[in-house]
Amino acid sequence: MSDVAISQDASRRELDRLAQLAEDVIRRARAAGASQAEVSASIDTGLNVNVRLGEVETVEHTRDRGFGLTVYFGRRKGSASTADLHADSIQATLEQACAIARYTEEDPAAGLADATRMATQFPDLDLWHPWAIDTADAIALGQDIEAAGRAHAGISQSDGASVQMGESVSVYANSHGFVGRERGTRHSLSLSLIAGDEAGMQRDYWYDTARSADDFISAQMLGDKAAERTLARMGARRLSTRQSPVLFAPEVARGLIGHLIGAVSGGALYRRASFLLDHAGKQVMPSWLTIVERPHLMRGQGSGAFDAEGVATRDSALIESGVLARYVLGSYSARKLGLVSTGNAGGIHNLVVEPGSVDGATEDFRGMLQRLGTGLLVTEVMGQGVNTITGDYSRGASGFWVDKGEIAYPVEEITIAANLRDMLAGIVAVGSDVDKRSHLLTGSILLDRMTIAGE
Repeated sequence: MSDVAISQDASRRELDRLAQLAEDVIRRARAAGASQAEVSASIDTGLNVNVRLGEVETVEHTRDRGFGLTVYFGRRKGSASTADLHADSIQATLEQACAIARYTEEDPAAGLADATRMATQFPDLDLWHPWAIDTADAIALGQDIEAAGRAHAGISQSDGASVQMGESVSVYANSHGFVGRERGTRHSLSLSLIAGDEAGMQRDYWYDTARSADDFISAQMLGDKAAERTLARMGARRLSTRQSPVLFAPEVARGLIGHLIGAVSGGALYRRASFLLDHAGKQVMPSWLTIVERPHLMRGQGSGAFDAEGVATRDSALIESGVLARYVLGSYSARKLGLVSTGNAGGIHNLVVEPGSVDGATEDFRGMLQRLGTGLLVTEVMGQGVNTITGDYSRGASGFWVDKGEIAYPVEEITIAANLRDMLAGIVAVGSDVDKRSHLLTGSILLDRMTIAGE
């Protein structure tokens, strides 16, 4: 068994304890004069093993506790938190939150989410899969992954393999009488390798993440994938400056969707810091493209029955036939904008970019390369060159030059640039090669044109 894992029964006991603690603190906050109160409490456990060149580099066992309390005295808000669940620390946290609230300025948007929006159904979304792996077995698995990668001819060095096990139990409760309990597991494997010859060195990696360790690819497959990606980068060239179609590999494409989410999220909107300000109901992407939030996917990386304020989650289109159907709002940002919460306090839950194209065809990665024809395949982006206010996008990149639908050679030390408004509108196709290792579920994305700055 794992040295740190929480058993099935123990997880339920922990949830009961956290729920009782949260309800008790809310009662005490009301007794202290708070008109409203909310509590978030969690216990996270984990095991993290790193192996390099067959030897153990680090072994880390974690057991972290968190307790956060927010109280409202009318429209005045105070928040405090602690990593200690002992009675004295909880009392001090309560006193600090109340003291802060009594002296802060009133904020008309402050307060709990609408009581009528609280979740009332809590389906089992199959998120709890403790991994019964102990330290010795985790080390052995890391060594197997690394050995599989290093066995490939041309691999000269390893940056190490990692095996991580993680479990979390948490409770959110508020003075509406809502008590929401969640428990989930998230485990991961990774390997980073180096290849080198007289022309230089290249580094690449691969990883897998899953709710259940039963869903992992094998150690051999992960090692092979990391080695293949690393060796494929050998002999990388720079490109001359040009414009061309660009295909984002799935693991990079989800970053583009992340920029969309950032631009339509409440915080950016009420601060008027978004290039998509006042765009709800307007065409922002091609008319064939739909993006839907699906919070209740079984074993989903972002699945949940309620958001960080207890608001019930539900399936809801974000982009419908290319039109921005709504924003991404919690109750505070919604009030600032004169709107209502979309159940997204704390973020998005499983955003699904539906595959398709301008001509109606749906294609896998090979088909997407054929559709690209001659252009750039991007497999990695670097830097922070994205301005959400203006939409300007300029980032370092590497990947492969594709000629007539076939990968011709690797490229590096280039910059890709455009404006996000044009990038979103210029999507030609979304592949069926969906990367399931994230709550942003998208295949590769083909853009009609970007500027590539190179030599």
